[in-house]
Amino acid sequence: MTKTLVATAAIAALLAPSLAAGADLDPSQGDGGVPEFYAWTAPVTAGPGTMLRTEPLPDGLLLANASKGVRILYASTDGLDGKSPVPVSGALFIPKGEAPEGGWPLMAWAHGTVGVADVCAPSYAGRSQRDITYLNHWLAQGYAVVASDYQGLGTPGGHPYMASRPAAYSVLDSVRAVQAGDFELSKKVVLVGQSQGGGAAFATAGYAAAYAPELDVRGTVATGTPWVTPQTFAGATAAGRDTPQETFAYILLILYLVKQTDPSFRFEDYVSEKAMPAVKLGAEGCLGAVAERVMADGLTFTNSFIQDPTVKLAAVFDQMGYATLKPSAPVFMGTGGKDVDVPPPMQKALIVAACRAGARLETHYYAELDHSGAVNGSLGDSTPFVKKAFAGEPLDGDCAGSWAAQ
Repeated sequence: MTKTLVATAAIAALLAPSLAAGADLDPSQGDGGVPEFYAWTAPVTAGPGTMLRTEPLPDGLLLANASKGVRILYASTDGLDGKSPVPVSGALFIPKGEAPEGGWPLMAWAHGTVGVADVCAPSYAGRSQRDITYLNHWLAQGYAVVASDYQGLGTPGGHPYMASRPAAYSVLDSVRAVQAGDFELSKKVVLVGQSQGGGAAFATAGYAAAYAPELDVRGTVATGTPWVTPQTFAGATAAGRDTPQETFAYILLILYLVKQTDPSFRFEDYVSEKAMPAVKLGAEGCLGAVAERVMADGLTFTNSFIQDPTVKLAAVFDQMGYATLKPSAPVFMGTGGKDVDVPPPMQKALIVAACRAGARLETHYYAELDHSGAVNGSLGDSTPFVKKAFAGEPLDGDCAGSWAAQ
């Protein structure tokens, strides 16, 4: 998990001497520390998916297989209340060479957990080597890549970490924004994501029909995909009840979502003195820093809370759910057998439920791969899936013979 993360603070200092200072910033929710580009201080009056502004990505953030990279700021809808306009940032990467007839097929990348602070936004802080390798692969296949930062990462307002509708709206509007621009893009799009982004991609596929019905979503690739229910959450967190685990950082970050959705929630009413530094670090540091603090301070579920937060955490499980378990287009799902971040039983539960709902799933189980390993380790299977999806070839899935059905 944390070993693959980019050291954001050093890169950020080099790339952004000018900091945003817009009104309504809330440092306690991770706002601030990013360039003026991310600060949209005027009301967002444009419709969802409207491009607000663009600028070239700094050379240090340009992917090797891209002919150019563009930082984007576009209008979207607040996925928490479902109606308020918000600005969202991201990046667009264009492959090398000449665009094919009809334009570059587009892949919409949904990133995994980076943190909740603005300075963690990938279009500003950079990407892990794992993700760089992965996105370069798709660019080499001749696909353009649009990569949303998600609501509240980079831009003002808290990031609703793990809430599926905000991420889905952010991804769908990133597609709208770049397809409406002068980037030689086709109208076809495949969604792809890992971990938090695997859930975001699956959610995006489900929300597309209602929120952005004009988009031609051909398929979805999701790896390390979470499905948070009381049962799967209990199973996933059992190992960390009394033993420090880097993955406990995820729970500390989810507390920020609880705070955003419940005005009565206060960290100090639940979090122990021992754990408070790690929790507060989430507002200024990224996932790697929080995970390192978890391990350095020996934090566990048991010693991090002065009262059990289970009820408060369970209250946001619905925010982490999916609009439908039956997306209209086929879905590729890859699972690492040694995944401890999103354990296989949690992923299996989602696959079983989606298959029962009638989803067209192509499932792959990689027994020797962990959470990060399944990303690039699944390319041998997901690459032909994506090619067929763009071509409109039949992809009927394998639910009857899925590893999760065994």
